[in-house]
Amino acid sequence: MNKKVQLRPDTQLVHGGAPKLAVPGAGPINVPVVRTSTVRFDSVDTLARYSQRRQDGERIASYGRHGLETHQALEEAVTQLEGGYRSWLTPSGLSAIALVFIALCEPGDHVLVADSVYSPVRMLDRTLLARYGVTLDYFSPERDDLRTLIRPNTRLLYLESPGSLLFEVTDFPALAALAREQGVLVVSDNTWSSGYFFQPLRHGADVTLQAATKYLAGHSDVMQGVVTVNDAQLAARIGAGHDALGLTVGADDAYLTLRGIRTLGVRMRQHQSNALRIAAHLQQHAEVSRVFYPALPDHPGHRLWQRDFTGANGLLSFAFRRADARFAADFVDALTLFAIGASWGGYESLALIAAPSRLAEHSSWHDARLPVVRLHVGLEDWQDLAQDIDAAFRQAGGETP
Repeated sequence: MNKKVQLRPDTQLVHGGAPKLAVPGAGPINVPVVRTSTVRFDSVDTLARYSQRRQDGERIASYGRHGLETHQALEEAVTQLEGGYRSWLTPSGLSAIALVFIALCEPGDHVLVADSVYSPVRMLDRTLLARYGVTLDYFSPERDDLRTLIRPNTRLLYLESPGSLLFEVTDFPALAALAREQGVLVVSDNTWSSGYFFQPLRHGADVTLQAATKYLAGHSDVMQGVVTVNDAQLAARIGAGHDALGLTVGADDAYLTLRGIRTLGVRMRQHQSNALRIAAHLQQHAEVSRVFYPALPDHPGHRLWQRDFTGANGLLSFAFRRADARFAADFVDALTLFAIGASWGGYESLALIAAPSRLAEHSSWHDARLPVVRLHVGLEDWQDLAQDIDAAFRQAGGETP
């Protein structure tokens, strides 16, 4: 018997979730957009069989909310990308995070969370999880000893590497191994790498999640999340939570994300190429004190990034040399190719001033006086982006190289 060939990532992206031939010998390249609220059955017995198969864990729809061919194809493609067992779609990245906490935690449980995570995790903590008796503690993966923080009721270790805003890189395999020794499940927000440059499940995670809104969809026209697990037991727990919460996405949005996945590798490499050049360009600016980008040799987590990741994305941040919030705002306002926007992961370049309150959540940040701007470096020509940055510094009244 021939062994199944292990396809490389770019090939998986093109073929993952491809449709079966609709008729003998012929069929579409793309999965059709299957929109329905109701699944029709030819008999009571058939409905009963479908319902039982779904209860047994099979990915099959007995109702439109469960997702049909379009949704299933996207889930299959993401599962292959992440190297997992099963995936579920949600309406947003934050809803994917909420699903994981709600499905895997009970009143009285304790969760350890890296302090550099996506800030809305803290909002979820304050507004929902605390009310239901789930306690979250935030720690520094770089400075704190995880062994001393794990309690008998610790159920989850929640990591995000690189971190949000300042892109701290953690020793993910070491932390995951320690947590699993203590029977603690490891959850990773993998939006930064999109599953293309890093696979947490292969480095010790049990659950990984993404805001598919970002690089998976890739065109700034979809709100979506996705959760992937590594075994059948977790699949049963996440699946039950997903069903109970009534989480669903439209077939058209699932199709747009599946279409985006086909070009993920090409886009990620170009984002990286552009961001590396812009990061180096910013390092030469007299108005810039520091650039945060894991692929830079002087980034604190560069060695870990080199060891565990296969590339970097289009996100970078930089701190100004002047402790002048007005100067930073004038700089951002003067940009023309970088739109002002809170998201990232699309083809376009974006700029956003990092809120001081969110920077303060990061134990790695030590100078609250200095403004920080996060850039998403898009797919434009990097030289045009560099010129835009130079012009914005000049217009704001700053020095340029």
